[in-house]
Amino acid sequence: MKESLLSHLLPAILSIKFRISSKKAIVNNEEVVPFSSKIYFMKRITFTICAAALLLTSCGDEKKPDEIKAEPTVSTTADSKPKEEPWVPVDSATAMKAMMEYAALGEAHKMLAKSNGTWIGEVSMWMAPGAPPMTSTMTMSNKMIMDGRYQVSEAKGDMMGMPFKGMGTTGYDNHKKVYVSTWVDNMGTGIMELEGPWDEATKSMTLTGKVVSPANGKECDVKEVYKIIDDNNQLMEMYGPDLQTGKQFKNMEIKLTRKK
Repeated sequence: MKESLLSHLLPAILSIKFRISSKKAIVNNEEVVPFSSKIYFMKRITFTICAAALLLTSCGDEKKPDEIKAEPTVSTTADSKPKEEPWVPVDSATAMKAMMEYAALGEAHKMLAKSNGTWIGEVSMWMAPGAPPMTSTMTMSNKMIMDGRYQVSEAKGDMMGMPFKGMGTTGYDNHKKVYVSTWVDNMGTGIMELEGPWDEATKSMTLTGKVVSPANGKECDVKEVYKIIDDNNQLMEMYGPDLQTGKQFKNMEIKLTRKK
């Protein structure tokens, strides 16, 4: 507000100076302002400065922006985030009972153990939808660890003409009621984490998660489907993004046969 008033008063002051300058006279080859013009100038400039002082004083009585009580506004960002639920205190007996249930072995863990042993895999890979598959073979060895709570899988083979090694861990989370899985291999430096349910009707496990594509740095969805055909045959399908469109398609299939 003050800056606005000064911007309006400044032209008035300058116009006064211009007017008085235009009334200069030449005396002995020097420009001299007549005394009457000086008086006129002093009166006008004094009036203008006084007016400015009064206006600035009145503006000083106004509340500063930070003193004005802000009206409550509806937040569109912070309030939209889910609120954290308060911590629920538990006694030691309840906590111990919950931990025992969380660590208990169940039918889901027994089902994993049925896949223990060595498997031969026929691998088909597609670099793009509709592209011809690249084929190779691999071996996978499964064993249970942590007293039967997790299954560790070690894979060896060739991929795109290069030696391939990978390791995965699969378990069943009693609290989440889903299967959980991690995977690492010598083709990258990240850890893939997936989870998902078991479908008894199709005898399959569908695991989903997110990974970052090293090609463009974008986070993308991935999916793995494990299907148990019978005690000696399994099928794994991997779905990931098409590098050109980002749309998900089946980019890998492994037919697993138990080694006799």
